[in-house]
Amino acid sequence: MYNVIHEADTKEVNIMAQINLRIDDEIKRKAEKACEAMGMNLTTAITIYMVKLGNEMRIPFEVSADPFCDEDHMKTLEKRAADAKAGRKMHEHELIG
Repeated sequence: MYNVIHEADTKEVNIMAQINLRIDDEIKRKAEKACEAMGMNLTTAITIYMVKLGNEMRIPFEVSADPFCDEDHMKTLEKRAADAKAGRKMHEHELIG
């Protein structure tokens, strides 16, 4: 859906696109709360994001996987949890003792 806005002073025509998306209610609520604290609404925040994305041709923040949750680390944690549950290999770390 597009809304056409005519600006009489500059003779420019801005075509405004409407974007519809689905997002978890809790994520939206937190984002709205953060925006309110910064004195803006969610539309303004999303517009800022999209302007930076378009101008810089990149996502304007770092996107990465959490190294804590990589496959090898998770296998190690699962093995240690199983050992602890079975009462095996339990000892205090030198920094704790």
